[in-house]
Amino acid sequence: MSLTAPLAPRAPLYEEVAERLRQRIFARELEPGSWIDELKLCAELGISRTPMREALKVLASEGLVTMRVRRGAYVTEMSERDVREAYQLLSLLESDAAAVVARTATDPELAELRQLHQDLEESLAAGEAGRERFFAANERFHLRIIEIDGNRWRMQIITDLRRVMKLNRHHSLFKQGRLQESLQEHRDMLEALLARDPDRAARLVRCHFDNGLKATGRAAD
Repeated sequence: MSLTAPLAPRAPLYEEVAERLRQRIFARELEPGSWIDELKLCAELGISRTPMREALKVLASEGLVTMRVRRGAYVTEMSERDVREAYQLLSLLESDAAAVVARTATDPELAELRQLHQDLEESLAAGEAGRERFFAANERFHLRIIEIDGNRWRMQIITDLRRVMKLNRHHSLFKQGRLQESLQEHRDMLEALLARDPDRAARLVRCHFDNGLKATGRAAD
């Protein structure tokens, strides 16, 4: 390696801190609604308060943290309305993306989606041990559809919404039997995509999110 070659840029410290906090939030080490003890976390991470505060600003912009005047930062807690509105937006955005993908995806891209779906099948077949794998495979399947769609604005909004949805205490996939229902819905969605049927693909994605919302017990009356 040449000594004159430019060094790979390192991520700013506050971004590393933001990612550490993000993962703690997703792992429920920092629970929704809980106060974030900045001093304690700074001591644990061996950092000053400046990168901690910058990291919290990043998480606040993503909706994962709520800043309260003179009270500090709290992990965002989703209300019933928050959950319902997030599902409704994801339904609109992802169903439209699925229609685009059904019309325009290349054969190799559709083969990728088939393989991602196979990960869902295998993870569910593993029983309880495969549940976390199912969650991860589910997200990869949905996000790959958005990537193939190629609308960067849609991708940005969906990525932020999906981050915030991880705060939902009543995640639809936690309901008894919902994993099996979700897997069948993914089978149907994949079939519509492979058949290049945009109307059916969009309708099935909307149905998938409607069922997910109902499974949280927070569907609109």
